[in-house]
Amino acid sequence: MTAPVFLVDSLDGAGPGRPITLDGPEGRHAVSVRRLQPGEDIVLTDGLGRGAAGVVLRTEGKDRLVVEARSLLEEPEPRPRITVVQALPKGDRGELAVETMTETGVDAIVPWSAARCITQWRGERGAKSLAKWRATAREAGKQSRRLRFPEVAEAATTKQVAEVLAAADFAAVLHEEGAEPLATAELPAEGSMVLVVGPEGGVSPEELAVFAAAGAGPHRLGRTVLRTSTAGTAGVALLLGRTGRWG
Repeated sequence: MTAPVFLVDSLDGAGPGRPITLDGPEGRHAVSVRRLQPGEDIVLTDGLGRGAAGVVLRTEGKDRLVVEARSLLEEPEPRPRITVVQALPKGDRGELAVETMTETGVDAIVPWSAARCITQWRGERGAKSLAKWRATAREAGKQSRRLRFPEVAEAATTKQVAEVLAAADFAAVLHEEGAEPLATAELPAEGSMVLVVGPEGGVSPEELAVFAAAGAGPHRLGRTVLRTSTAGTAGVALLLGRTGRWG
């Protein structure tokens, strides 16, 4: 069984044979929930691409354990980098989208307040929703044994999304009426790629025009129409396969 992954604030100074202490909420989960015992394998990561594989030396109380690092790990910067602009779904479908995209391998997620979104993030509610998305990405990153967790940005307006698209090496809006399939689009070998996933009500004509002016035309995924909570995951999987990152 693959060793479980836990998040630490920093791995500065970590090295083979050097003990690392895991405490706080992560330590509590390791000791009291996962019930890890001395001698069991474990991986610690900073979520920024660095990790340390080791074994549990001992546990202390209910929320602290000491790990002996055996080897250092590193997950390189992704090439090309894949970002999904995700329109805000209703209910808990936003967390579902973040979870599955993270497990699949997305590198960044930008929440988007599209014109046809039923859900809108404002004030305290918006802050709580963003915190949930970030927590979901963190937990999904650990579950999928990633060392580099995706960045979840602040919620963006349509104008801000257009700026992200204009800066990308490849950008596309997933749309069922797109003339070009994403499966045959010309993709860069390096740089960045951005996919836009609209809300359940669809991307408005005005938004499509803004995004087209920024260099992102409509592309279709396939013959079926996916929900906003699953389209991003399908798009990311397709790009990972086509660019060789899933090779």
